[in-house]
Amino acid sequence: MSSRIGISCLQEAKRVAIFGGTHGNEMSGITLVNMWTQNSAEIERNGLVVKPFISNPRAVEKCTRYIDTDLNRAFTPENLSTPEVEGLPYEVQRAKEINRMFGPKGSSNAYDVIFDLHNTTSNMGSTLILESSTDLFNLQMVHYIKKAMAPHTCSVLLNEHPQLKYSTTRSVAKHPIGLEVGPQPQGVLRSNVFESMRTILKHALDFLELFNSGVEFPPCTVDVFRVQERMDYPRDTNGNITAMVHPHLQDCDWEPLNRGDPMFLTFDGRTILYEGANTVYPTFINEAAYYEKQQAFMTTCREILAANAIRKAFK
Repeated sequence: MSSRIGISCLQEAKRVAIFGGTHGNEMSGITLVNMWTQNSAEIERNGLVVKPFISNPRAVEKCTRYIDTDLNRAFTPENLSTPEVEGLPYEVQRAKEINRMFGPKGSSNAYDVIFDLHNTTSNMGSTLILESSTDLFNLQMVHYIKKAMAPHTCSVLLNEHPQLKYSTTRSVAKHPIGLEVGPQPQGVLRSNVFESMRTILKHALDFLELFNSGVEFPPCTVDVFRVQERMDYPRDTNGNITAMVHPHLQDCDWEPLNRGDPMFLTFDGRTILYEGANTVYPTFINEAAYYEKQQAFMTTCREILAANAIRKAFK
């Protein structure tokens, strides 16, 4: 990256992948990727090579989240460097294959952008997920998408917490972007969720085409929800859940949770209140896939990130 009079000059983004089926029961991305594999006209843009890709085909075939282990947590240095031996978990094998095809992760040969398409059972609406607060390219892209989506809301979740960040499928790319759209039950395809995801991808690809054509994007700010903490359900001494998400919290993703607000409702009818010192903004509330991860919801704080003007670096 070079800088000219306050403008960050970035390398053009030529190679783009769209991943569906990282989780094999999240149907919007799977359906879009299969559709675009058959006919790619909708995702073609000048100056881009766009590859739609089913990332976990065995899980898709069985319509299950994963076969052996969560592919979206499998891209650790240990997994990617482990020798090819018999008996590796399927998703570790697949992570190594994806890293060879679209990486290597962290290298100059890696794909420029990977969009990883997900559905959630939580009432999150349309959400873009970032892994870095300093990636000017991604900040400008999500700013463009949010403006293009208006008046519809498109939230931005930032996960760079050192203890909570995980090794995602998309992290192979130089500029990883997650899309999380819901609510949608696992194994189900809802037309409104499908169309929202499709529209976000259209705007994202439009941004890439404009950037590669030499368009300069002025300085901007982006409202984000920064990941803070994972909240588990109350449990007994045997590890069994003893309470549910409170009705006043259920479906209230991105809304403020203040000290003293209802958080859980025990099976015998007792309300458990939020006792944190500061207001937080919960998300992934009562996500079905996160019961196994011992997570009832995730807390976030609101933040405004600033991004310099950017344009393509000319050789």
